[in-house]
Amino acid sequence: MTTIKGPAVFLAQFMGDKEPFNTLEGLCKWASNLGYKGIQIPTLDKSIIDLDIAAESQTYCDEFKGKINSFGLEITELSTHIQGQLVAVHSAHDLMFDVFAPKELHGKPKERTLWAVDQMKKAGIVSRRLGLNNHATFSGSLLWPVMHPWPQQPKGLVETGFKELANRWLPILDTFKENDVNVCYEVHPVEDIHDGDTFERFLAATNNHSAVNILYDPSHFVLQQLDYVKYIDHYHEFIKAFHVKDSEFNPSGKKGMFGGYNDWKDRAGRYRSPGDGQVDFKKVFSKLTEYGCDVWAVLEWECIIKSPEQGAREGVKFIQDHIIEVTDKRFDDFAGSKDDIDQNHINRILGI
Repeated sequence: MTTIKGPAVFLAQFMGDKEPFNTLEGLCKWASNLGYKGIQIPTLDKSIIDLDIAAESQTYCDEFKGKINSFGLEITELSTHIQGQLVAVHSAHDLMFDVFAPKELHGKPKERTLWAVDQMKKAGIVSRRLGLNNHATFSGSLLWPVMHPWPQQPKGLVETGFKELANRWLPILDTFKENDVNVCYEVHPVEDIHDGDTFERFLAATNNHSAVNILYDPSHFVLQQLDYVKYIDHYHEFIKAFHVKDSEFNPSGKKGMFGGYNDWKDRAGRYRSPGDGQVDFKKVFSKLTEYGCDVWAVLEWECIIKSPEQGAREGVKFIQDHIIEVTDKRFDDFAGSKDDIDQNHINRILGI
């Protein structure tokens, strides 16, 4: 068993144009003052970290890490959720996802993909330079628009989709493997990797590449009505990163899993701050600890009701209260036991 590390916080949802959220120093001071011990760092904004420079300069990486450490914080993982998404985009989503790419790549999906692949490779190198073993990202999606089989899917469509997804990722995975860093795909709706079956499809398509792993976030499973506790039983060996985010699913006679195109507040499935939704985090933390998952517990705030500031304040204690300090003792040790096996004694107990 392994004690989960934390509490930590993913900075993406807290970044903004007002102090203290508009600079890396401000974010670090804010997180540290709240009691966080680690931060997960988004990499799209060059004012936070410049992957192009970091991939070429160990000095830049050392100074970057030193700045964060000076606030009593550790880097849990780098995040390339956006760049990973752009590795594989279905044409139906091209215009909407262009907003995340450099302006000179808008309307150029092939060039955008090449840029995303390059960013991902650099993230693997930078993770190694920073002494990190795990990396958080999305898989991207070529198949989500055809998830529901209507119109009927021609034979081979899904297989071709996962083959193409794997082909785009294999050079990236090889780079991460060379740098001894795990790629942790957040299992998430709209991604081609959104549950257990799709994770297995992708893993098989990459010929069981050793860099393929999982960022576990139970909130996404509640929205899919998937057993998030048994998921750990199935895939614990792949879980290398962990988002602490809550959610709730409240279907009615008018709406269910697909949401009816409603805004987040009016959907049956909604994200909530930890403790405000339906995820049983006691079971989650117990399972991850029992299986020895060596992960950081990273708060990801995406609540539709509560403010991010309150969510962050409450998140520290919530995670602290759920982290289990593993024991090296058994509750019945007081009764005494012998480590050395006396077979004759055992035979006498059994009467044989």
